[in-house]
Amino acid sequence: MVAHLIQFATDHFILVAIFVVLLILLLVNEVRRGGQSLSNGQLTALVNADKALVVDIRTAKEYSAGHIVGAVNIPQDKLIARMAELDKHKDKTLILVDAMGQQSGGLCRELLKAGYTAAKLSGGVSSWKADNLPLVK
Repeated sequence: MVAHLIQFATDHFILVAIFVVLLILLLVNEVRRGGQSLSNGQLTALVNADKALVVDIRTAKEYSAGHIVGAVNIPQDKLIARMAELDKHKDKTLILVDAMGQQSGGLCRELLKAGYTAAKLSGGVSSWKADNLPLVK
């Protein structure tokens, strides 16, 4: 099986190369469309400069168990319906935070379409905890 795959790749090098390039372009496009990913340090710098608002999209129960200081909780299933609440923060970057950094990409895309400046925390609250950064309850 693997020998056939290698044989195909060597016989059809140009096709395989085009496939790999298209796959990479697709992945890059999807990452860009999901909004910029920020590190913990970048989030902290933006919040300290009063240029960002942290929007925690986890459930109310997860939020109350521990969240980033100053974060606003709008669960992901209600964010689109409650987007008007964020209008007063249009001059700031909205940084979406979820549990592990996997759910916020699609919502970032929706916020960008609606005219907001949006980004997501890479790794979510789990990366925040891993760096021993403070959470409030």
